Amino acid sequence: MLKPRQPVPPLEVDLVGGGRFRLAAETPERFTLLLFYRGLHCQRCKGYLGEIDRMLPDFASRGVSVAAVSCDSRERAEQSQRDWEIARLRLGYGLAIAVARDWGLYISRAIRADETPIFAEPGTFLIEPDGRLHLAVINSITRMRPYPQDILDTIDRLIETGAEPRGEA
Repeated sequence: MLKPRQPVPPLEVDLVGGGRFRLAAETPERFTLLLFYRGLHCQRCKGYLGEIDRMLPDFASRGVSVAAVSCDSRERAEQSQRDWEIARLRLGYGLAIAVARDWGLYISRAIRADETPIFAEPGTFLIEPDGRLHLAVINSITRMRPYPQDILDTIDRLIETGAEPRGEA
């Protein structure tokens, strides 16, 4: 299990539109917000990532870089970007199941024809600039993830109070 204050596992994935997301190369002022999402088949992910995409300027104004990653293929990730009208949010694809397990994500097998055969369930990670975990929310289903505004409110509180990570004992 990942623990706050400890280094997170390495993560490198290709990005829709070209380039690679390398967590170790991120240089945010305050945090990297890393969102693992289920993939193209998930309508809840569509709305969730759409809201995050609209709120990217709010995250940026707080010194937070944001990326979303799935196990989807390049083609499915590109379709997500188009169909979901994701304009700015970096979408990574091709997350290996072994890497998803390293992050402590729950793994599901497809139960419908439109799902990726095996994929990671959602996870929300706030990572310090030095690569240590500040907080994590890991889901075993698509529901019950933190609302985007709640994430911003939490970041505001962390900035205001300088609160230390909890849950490391």
